[in-house]
Amino acid sequence: MGCCGSSLRVGSHAAEKPPRPTPAPAPHPRRPSFTLNAHQASSSSSSAAAAPAFAEFSLAELREATGGFAAANIVSESGEKAPNLVYRGRLQGGGGRAIAVKKFGKLAWPDPKQFAEEARGVGKLRHRRMANLIGYCCDGDERLLVAEFMPNDTLAKHLFHWENKAIEWAMRLRVAHNIAEALEYCSNEERPLYHDLNAYRVLFDENGDPRLSCFGLMKNSRDGKSYSTNLAYTPPEYLRNGRVTPESVVFSFGTILIDLLSGKRIPPTHALDMIRSRSIQAIMETNLEGKYSIEEATTLVDLASQCLQYEPRDRPDIKKLVSILEPLQTKSEVPSYVMLGVPKPEEVPKAPPAPQHPLSPMGEACSRMDLTAIHQILVSTHYRDDEGTNELSFQEWTQQMRDMLDARKRGDFAFRDKNFKQAIDCYSQFVDVGTMVSPTVYARRSLCHLMCDQPDAALRDAMQAQCVYPDWPTAFYMQAVALSKLNMQSDSLDMLNEASQLEEKRHKSIKGP
Repeated sequence: MGCCGSSLRVGSHAAEKPPRPTPAPAPHPRRPSFTLNAHQASSSSSSAAAAPAFAEFSLAELREATGGFAAANIVSESGEKAPNLVYRGRLQGGGGRAIAVKKFGKLAWPDPKQFAEEARGVGKLRHRRMANLIGYCCDGDERLLVAEFMPNDTLAKHLFHWENKAIEWAMRLRVAHNIAEALEYCSNEERPLYHDLNAYRVLFDENGDPRLSCFGLMKNSRDGKSYSTNLAYTPPEYLRNGRVTPESVVFSFGTILIDLLSGKRIPPTHALDMIRSRSIQAIMETNLEGKYSIEEATTLVDLASQCLQYEPRDRPDIKKLVSILEPLQTKSEVPSYVMLGVPKPEEVPKAPPAPQHPLSPMGEACSRMDLTAIHQILVSTHYRDDEGTNELSFQEWTQQMRDMLDARKRGDFAFRDKNFKQAIDCYSQFVDVGTMVSPTVYARRSLCHLMCDQPDAALRDAMQAQCVYPDWPTAFYMQAVALSKLNMQSDSLDMLNEASQLEEKRHKSIKGP
């Protein structure tokens, strides 16, 4: 069963602890050949033409795509506490396109015709700088929007939540320019109003390119608020009359510039005070370690100051924003995924055929090659399946042992924060000592290799996970993903089926006769 002989029994599956398993040799399958280099692929896949035609979806389609609107698929900030939830999903058929589904609160838009008209208006927009709207749904009281899914998180996540991974300066300038271009396009298409523009509305696509979410082009409800963030960040005129104007959008863009400069959320009034009374270095993010152009930073600070002026008439228009930011673009030959520090994009391998047995969430994620979902599952299950695979005597609890566990802990933090290269290094330190064997470490390192475009190494680690724990479904699932990445679709399907059978067998044994 599987790529590694299942006659080896270790840990809780053997009478005594065996020596550390010798890494099994990996097969040498044929690698898929790609016709575009990474930068060409980025330009091609980011084009507006890649977005499908706008369509109306049924509630059943979207329920199936999101796993019944499962909590595990919520990607909106604040999780289930958000007033309008956004779910990750994948459409059935048509290549299994990944989508983002925004689900409005009950009665947010009582008139279905008005909602449909608004959605169709936004759905006409198509631009490579936007996460485009591809559909909507009106079913009873349900109101939903469907957009292209951006897999590399939000600007807010990269700036505010991953302190050990500062975005480099040239990438920050690219973010500012791309979002300004998106706003200029919307303005030219007579959709100049954008509601609640902030760092959570800036998304990164599969190539690491920054895009503007289309969801901000519609209010959260027919008569609802246009700003859901802290009032300290809203335009002054909105606080006075509750109306959003094109000048309000420029003000909000200024708050994003402050985010990019400082790496943290600073209320606009406080930011202006800092700009007036201190040097530029006072507002710049310390994690940049001075690796930026003073001249460019000065231009960006001045532009932010103009955008945040109290009187709307004193702010620049969108065209001026683009004209100022355009000359600041550097490293144009460097793909965004390199500067952002996310995995290299690649051609999506052909999905394996449907398995014979129903799949668990892990199986579903592996069958659709959803590495992000696999990562979330491995983080949430932690080391639950390692219980009993190691029995340590008191003599074994040495300083070396503590160092090894510390390496694993550092690997876990890096894995959680999606710093996959660092996770590989830390987990390798743990594995190389050899005092303990952990199938979960092998599975996690396997996913890290997949994220770093190393399917051969990923397959080897998945095989080692099986050697440590021969009947562990996750080991087979990870082999299935690696084999599919290597274009070995038939073998991948075999692995999915074996994993599904093992899970079914496990569930029956837990339930008992």
